Amino acid sequence: MLDWLIEGGTVVDGTGAEPFTADVGLKDGRIASITTTGRGTEAARERVDARGAWVTPGFIDIHTHYDGQASWDETFSPSIHHGVTTLLMGNCGVGFAPVRPGQEHALIELMEGVEDIPGAALAEGLRWGWQSFAQYMDVLDAMPHSLDFLAQVPHDPVRMAVMGERAVAQQAATAADIAAMRALVREALQAGAAGFSTGRTDNHRTARGHETPASEASAAELTGIASAFEGLAHGVIQLVSDFDLLRNPQHFDAEFDLVEQMARASTRPLSMTWLQRDPGGEQWQQIRDRVDAAVAAGLPLYLQTAARGIGVIIGLDASFHPFMGFPGFKAIAALPLAERAAALREPALKARILAEKSERMAGDGTPIPPLVDILLAQIELVSGRMFPLGGADGRVLNYEPTVMESFYVRAKQRGCTALEAIYDHLAEGDGSRLIYFPIFNYNAGSLDTVREMLTHPRALCSLSDAGAHVGTICDASFSTFMLTHWVRDREKDRLPLERAVEMLTRRNARYLGLADRGVLAVGLRADVNVIDPQRLAVGTPRLVRDLPAGGRRFLQKGEGYVRTFVAGRCVQAAGEITTERPGRLVRLGR
Repeated sequence: MLDWLIEGGTVVDGTGAEPFTADVGLKDGRIASITTTGRGTEAARERVDARGAWVTPGFIDIHTHYDGQASWDETFSPSIHHGVTTLLMGNCGVGFAPVRPGQEHALIELMEGVEDIPGAALAEGLRWGWQSFAQYMDVLDAMPHSLDFLAQVPHDPVRMAVMGERAVAQQAATAADIAAMRALVREALQAGAAGFSTGRTDNHRTARGHETPASEASAAELTGIASAFEGLAHGVIQLVSDFDLLRNPQHFDAEFDLVEQMARASTRPLSMTWLQRDPGGEQWQQIRDRVDAAVAAGLPLYLQTAARGIGVIIGLDASFHPFMGFPGFKAIAALPLAERAAALREPALKARILAEKSERMAGDGTPIPPLVDILLAQIELVSGRMFPLGGADGRVLNYEPTVMESFYVRAKQRGCTALEAIYDHLAEGDGSRLIYFPIFNYNAGSLDTVREMLTHPRALCSLSDAGAHVGTICDASFSTFMLTHWVRDREKDRLPLERAVEMLTRRNARYLGLADRGVLAVGLRADVNVIDPQRLAVGTPRLVRDLPAGGRRFLQKGEGYVRTFVAGRCVQAAGEITTERPGRLVRLGR
C-alpha cells in the first residue's frame, strides 16, 4: 500500500520535459509510481486531489545562511513556505565552525555584520557545543528538522581557528598556516561537508565595520585550501567577489585568474555570485565572457543568479531608512510604530526633520549603515530606483516596477523633493508602509538583464540569502517568484514552466552532486511539491519578532503550496507547517 497518492496533477518532473498529467505514488520515503491518471490500482493510506495543480520535485536552494538558525529553528522558516526541501548553508565564507574556545563572540559579530542577523538573537539562540566542523555537523544532525540541509566550510572561521588575531588583522598566511587550514577543510570534507566558501567583497563587514578576515586572502592561501579536495569525488566551492570593481576595475582579470586557479586546484565545481552592479554595469558581461572561455577550456565554473533585483526593503521598523540618523527622528525613535508614524505627520516635526542633516549614530546608539549615507548623498538620483512595495490594497507586490512608479516621479509630480515624497510615504497610516530599493540587477529599470542571465547555460537559480539580511530583505521567496513572475505573470519574455522548475530542482541537485533528488522518477526521494498555480503568490513581507531575544525579521510566506513532502512525509500543508521532521544533514561522499 502506498503512503500517499497524488492524483491527477500536472507533473513537471524537473528534467525540462513537457509537463504531463499523472498520479504520483509515494512509499517509504521514495517515489513508488508515476502512472497515467486513473490507471493506478494500488491502494493508498492518504490521497491528494491534485487536479489543476502542478506536481514538482522539491526545490533546492544552494545559497542560504541558516548556519545559526539551524541550531534553534527546526523548520527553516521561511524557506519551508516556498517549496524548498533541500538547502545549502555556509555560503560567502561566514559561519560558526570551526571555532576556538573564546572566539564565539567574534564569529557572531562577523555574521551580524555580513549577513544582518541580530547579534542578540545569535547570542541567545546558538547552541554551541562544538569546536571542529565535523562536531558542528554532528550537533545539527542530532536535532530534528523539517528539511534536508547541507553545510559548506566557511573560510573566515577556518582562518580564525588557525591564525587567531592574525586572521582578524588580515595578516598574510604562512605556509604552515595554509597547511593547517587545508587540513581543517579536508577533515570537514571527509566528514561529509558539501564544500568550501569564501568572501572577497567590500560590501561584507563585521558588526564593528571591519573587513572580514579572509577578504584579502592571497592566491597561495586560496589555492592551498582548494587543494583539500584532491582525490575526493564530492564537494563544491562558492565565492563572492567584487572583482575589484570599486577599488580598481583594471584588476578584474587578475581576480578572475584567481578564480580559475582555485577551480584548477580543486577540480570541483565552482560557482560565483553574478550581479549587474553599479557603477560598471557591464561587469556582469565580463564575468559571463570569462566563464564561457573557462568552461570551453574544461573548468567547471557556474554563475549563481538571482531571480529579480537584489536590494533592500526600507521601512520605519526595518533595519534602516533614510531618516534614522536625523535628530528629529531620533527624538521619537523609541515610540511604538503607529505613534512614530503619527508623530512624523505633525507639520512642525516634518519641517524640522527635512531641514536637518543625518548624524553618524542612530537613536539606539548604533552606527548608521553606510548605505544610508550613500542614499542621502544621491537621493534625487537613486529615488528613480525606489518604489512603494505593494499596491493600493497592500497585497499586490510588483518587483518589476517602471520609473513612472518611482519616488523620483512622485516627487516631480508633486513639486517636492524626493526625500519629502519618501518621508510622506513612510509616515502614512500605521507606519508599516515599505519601499523597495533594487540596488543590483535593475540598471535599466527592468528585469530584462536578469532574464538574459537566467537563460545562460551555466546559470544556477540562487542568491536567496535565506536566513540572512533579515531586517532588509526576504528573498527566500525567489523560488515562488520564479513561478509567478517569470512563468505566469510577466507581460513579455516569460520562461517556460518546465525550464523554471528544472532550474529550481535538477540543475542545482546536479551542481551539488545529489543524484537521489531533483527529479520526479521512480526510486528517487519523495521530495515533492503540490502547487495551485492560480493561488500561487509570494505573499506580503511583514516584520515579526520571532527570533531569539525578540529579534526582528521580515517574514514573507508563499501562498498556493497545497503540500510539500520531504522523504515522503508532509512537512507543510496549505501554508501551515506540520509536526513531521524528516529532514537530515546530507553528508556528501558517504
